[in-house]
Amino acid sequence: MGGSTEIDMPESSSVSKGKAPLIAAPMNENGGYKKGIAIFDLILRLAAIVTALAAAASMGTSDETLPFFTQSFQFQASYDDLPTFQFFVIAMAIVGGYLVLSLPFSIVAIVRPHAAGPRLLLIILDTVALSLNTAAGAAAAAIVYLAHNGNSSTNWLAICLQYGDFCRKNSGAVVASFITVVIFVFLLVLSAFALRRH
Repeated sequence: MGGSTEIDMPESSSVSKGKAPLIAAPMNENGGYKKGIAIFDLILRLAAIVTALAAAASMGTSDETLPFFTQSFQFQASYDDLPTFQFFVIAMAIVGGYLVLSLPFSIVAIVRPHAAGPRLLLIILDTVALSLNTAAGAAAAAIVYLAHNGNSSTNWLAICLQYGDFCRKNSGAVVASFITVVIFVFLLVLSAFALRRH
């Protein structure tokens, strides 16, 4: 009988050992939650790279020459005729380059979901990139609006009636830049939410 009571004691300790993983389960669940946010962050960054570089490429290749010209004058529209469009191409190229360079930090956030350092750095740099992206997109949108509609008060003509391909590429570039802005907003919200749960 005494031996049976000694056998019962290890059984009670094994039961308590069986409870130990249940205590650690919430931490694993929290780590999986943060890893899910980090994976979604990486996917959004890849999408933002595509839209930012597409915006820069579309604007940078928006040249159009009208079929009628004279020996001394040629009717041509190019993005580098307007400083605003030049700024747009440079800014979106910088934003796209930054997004490529930010990928390793996003991957580190996946491998180490509880590390706050990489996430905090991404929040700061994403905010700077978002500001640059918004400034470039808004400035280009104003010029594209004038190109489509003109301004009768200042006698600015709507050039899109003649330069249709030029305006289509510019409009597409502006739309792509604002899609990048929306993605940046989601990235900032995700990063802030991940830090808040840290």
